[in-house]
Amino acid sequence: MSIQPAEKKTTTGQIPVQRVTEPKAVPDFVAAPVAGKSLAVLRFATGFVFLWAFLDKLFGLGYATPAKGAWLGGGSPTKGFLSSVHVGPFESMFHAWAGTWWADTLFMLGLGAIGIAVIAGIGLRLSAAAGALMMLMMWTAEWPFALATSTGEATHSTNPIIDYHIIYALILIALAAASAGNTWGFGRRWATLVGDRKWLR
Repeated sequence: MSIQPAEKKTTTGQIPVQRVTEPKAVPDFVAAPVAGKSLAVLRFATGFVFLWAFLDKLFGLGYATPAKGAWLGGGSPTKGFLSSVHVGPFESMFHAWAGTWWADTLFMLGLGAIGIAVIAGIGLRLSAAAGALMMLMMWTAEWPFALATSTGEATHSTNPIIDYHIIYALILIALAAASAGNTWGFGRRWATLVGDRKWLR
C-alpha cells in the first residue's frame, strides 16, 4: 500500500488546483540532425551516380564508355544500350530510338541535370519526376519479367519486379518528399527563390 503525500492547503483552507500542462504538438515528420545528415549523404551518393554516368558518356572515361564512344567525340550515349534490347514488348520501339539525336540529347541532359540538382539539393521534385521516369524507361527496356530474350538466351533476371532502377526511383522520390536538400544543400535558399511554385522545389 503506497502512502500518498498529504495535500497542502492554502491559508484560506482550500486545496489549490494543480494545472495540467498539455504536451506540445510534435510535427508529423521531424528530421533529427542525424537523419538529416544521413539523407544528405544518400543525396550526394545518388546524385553522383547520375553525374558520373553523364561525365563518363560525355568524355568517354573508359569505364562504361570507351574513349572512342565519347559523346563529344561523336559517339552515341543511347545506341549501345537501346540497340541491345532483346526483351519485352517495347523492343522494336527502343531499337528505333537507339542513336537518334533527340534520344541522345534528352538522355544526357537528364543525367547531367538530375545529377547536379540532386547533389546541390535544389529542384528535388522535378529531379524525382524526371529521374523516376528515366529509371522506369530503363526498367522497361530490361523487362525483368522475362526469363528469356527474343534470341532465346536466359535473361538471368534476379527479381521480376524490383531492380536497381526501381530502387533509384524510390530514393529520388523519398529525397524530394523529405526535403533532403535542406541539409548540406541549397534547398532552403532555392525554396525562397521559387516562392509559391512548389513544383520547382
